[in-house]
Amino acid sequence: MGEFDDDLIDDQPQAQLTHLTASGEAHMVDIGDKQPSVRLASAAGMVLLGTECVALLRDGSIPKGDALAVARIAGIMGAKRTPDIIPLCHPLPLSGVDVHLHVYDTGVEIRATVRTTYSTGVEMEALTAVSTAALALIDMVKAVDKHARITDVRVTAKSGGRSGDWREAEPPASAASGDVWDESDFVS
Repeated sequence: MGEFDDDLIDDQPQAQLTHLTASGEAHMVDIGDKQPSVRLASAAGMVLLGTECVALLRDGSIPKGDALAVARIAGIMGAKRTPDIIPLCHPLPLSGVDVHLHVYDTGVEIRATVRTTYSTGVEMEALTAVSTAALALIDMVKAVDKHARITDVRVTAKSGGRSGDWREAEPPASAASGDVWDESDFVS
């Protein structure tokens, strides 16, 4: 490596911030010694909307066009471009990105699942997919609903890697309409 090898935080417990050197400087974690494995992460978020906007989404009459399709594609593209916008993320060979949007009476829930076979996880890619889809959705509906709001973006599940599998215990209270989607709905 280089002259800063002694500063790198190696083999620290999970609670340590691995993107910081011992002197507190940000750096990209070296994953060269980690074995590739199948990694999966799911994330979710909500775009809260007014009733008029929800009605227009349901009947497909948003003035700019198919807002849900645009948001879905934006989410996929966002996952693929994560290392371009999140400074310390590794470029990953993604094997799949699924983005699903569901219209509820209170807005649109967005869920994304990202898969890779690599040496690091895809949680940031899943979060970026949800966030990008939410931003694209707002761009598509902003003429109709100036109060659209993104909320509750979070990782809901992950599998693979050293830390093992994890799943969100319970969706946040703002999850729409009492309908809870199972992560298996998003894994293909």
